[in-house]
Amino acid sequence: MKSKPVMQTDFKDLKLLQRGKVRDMYDLGDKLLMVATDRLSAFDVVMPDPIPDKGKVLTQISLFWFDVMQSVIANHLISADVEKYPEPCRAYADILHGRSMLIKKTRPLAIECVVRGYISGSGWKSYQQSGTVCGISLPEGLKESDRLPEPIFTPSTKADLGAHDENIDFDRAADIVGRSLAEKVREISLSIYKKGAELAAEKGIIIADTKFEFGLDGDNLILIDEVLTPDSSRFWPRATYAPGGPQKSYDKQYVRDYLLSINFDKKPPGPPLPAEVIDATRKKYLEALTQLAGNAYAV
Repeated sequence: MKSKPVMQTDFKDLKLLQRGKVRDMYDLGDKLLMVATDRLSAFDVVMPDPIPDKGKVLTQISLFWFDVMQSVIANHLISADVEKYPEPCRAYADILHGRSMLIKKTRPLAIECVVRGYISGSGWKSYQQSGTVCGISLPEGLKESDRLPEPIFTPSTKADLGAHDENIDFDRAADIVGRSLAEKVREISLSIYKKGAELAAEKGIIIADTKFEFGLDGDNLILIDEVLTPDSSRFWPRATYAPGGPQKSYDKQYVRDYLLSINFDKKPPGPPLPAEVIDATRKKYLEALTQLAGNAYAV
């Protein structure tokens, strides 16, 4: 059953730390409360219309992957059970249920850790221009959506709300976070991607590319934010995969394609989304969750 969409939260008794493109973050002192709203960002612009249940889908998929990836790296999750949240949070249980996490406070790294297993999106544009992506030379003759010989680590900067992330090479990433840490997140990012892509493939989903975020919990590097969701990744159905052009997808590509069809200039404010685009996008997100995690993480 479709739930009432949550465009943003406004918990008067809690201290709002920041609103991101999708998530609202509250400062609980020694912990944070992260709430995934139903906002949708495309081309780094937040659309004016929510996608019902999207925040719940993102949260449940992240919980699934956090559990799967425990053997690779620890994460920031303390609990997703509202009954175990601090008392002031429980007044908002109806909204928080299914779309929130109580998480550790960390020092987030100032780069996005992108891994590409297939050539698509900005990577495809870069390859067409120079035969490279983020300074990495790729084989000649690749077609759009081709699988790469090996997944590649292609970091980007973290842009402010409304601005665009900038693809950078590894040396620039090392300048930003330090070479040792950059090498560590490259290795871990590739490990998470490979494990996730293999598991998803068994369930009929190609994870073409994805981005991770990491933070420091004291001296310990941990996985934060979301992981391998349709918002942070390109999810393609294996059954219809055919390199040589864009692919059908489980992610927000449906919205991107609509925006391109109306010649959206990729600048705020975003245009209203037709009801059929909202409904189809919601179904794509729910389908991804069901296919990946089954009923254990149902919305």
